[in-house]
Amino acid sequence: MSSAAFNDAAGTWNARYAGDDYLFGTEPNAYLREQAHRWPAGSRLLCVADGEGRNSVWLARQGHQVDAFDVADSGVAKARRLAGQAGVQVGFEVADCDTWAWPEARYDGVIAVFIQFADPAMRERLFARMVAALKPGGLLLLQGYTPRQLELKTGGPGIASHLYTADGLRKAFAGLTLLDLRDYEQELHEGDRHRGLSALVGLVAQVPD
Repeated sequence: MSSAAFNDAAGTWNARYAGDDYLFGTEPNAYLREQAHRWPAGSRLLCVADGEGRNSVWLARQGHQVDAFDVADSGVAKARRLAGQAGVQVGFEVADCDTWAWPEARYDGVIAVFIQFADPAMRERLFARMVAALKPGGLLLLQGYTPRQLELKTGGPGIASHLYTADGLRKAFAGLTLLDLRDYEQELHEGDRHRGLSALVGLVAQVPD
């Protein structure tokens, strides 16, 4: 994705989500599926930049109370449709990460999967807001691409400054307890955009009680 696309995020993603197909599929992210056992049923969760709703709807199907937002109204419309088909309720909103009304200490979990539209300055703001939105004892789950993804080219922004490293995440969330942090490669099959061998980092971290 070019840097110009990030300058008009709403326009870019509205265009990409305009078709009937789900760009990244309707199944949840594999790392989220693996780690979701950490939240008991009925947990209050937030999905950041949730796109067409694959992760938020799946979490609602597991019995959680889920809020989600995305900058693209076309994506949120499809997310609402997916939730309706699944027979679940999700609190969807159209907003970007800087203008959404971030609450303080509301959520048992914040989920941020491939939010790599954020440049370093925005990423710092966003990470701080996600942590602040967690209750004491709440869990942050983050999944992203590492710089090796620039060679694999099977998804992601294609901009080095937008990618994650395990050391960078360890420093960014130094005030949290790391429950899982891994740098690994895995085959992804998430719609047409995340497909093939991918260079990934996954983090689950807990806010102190």
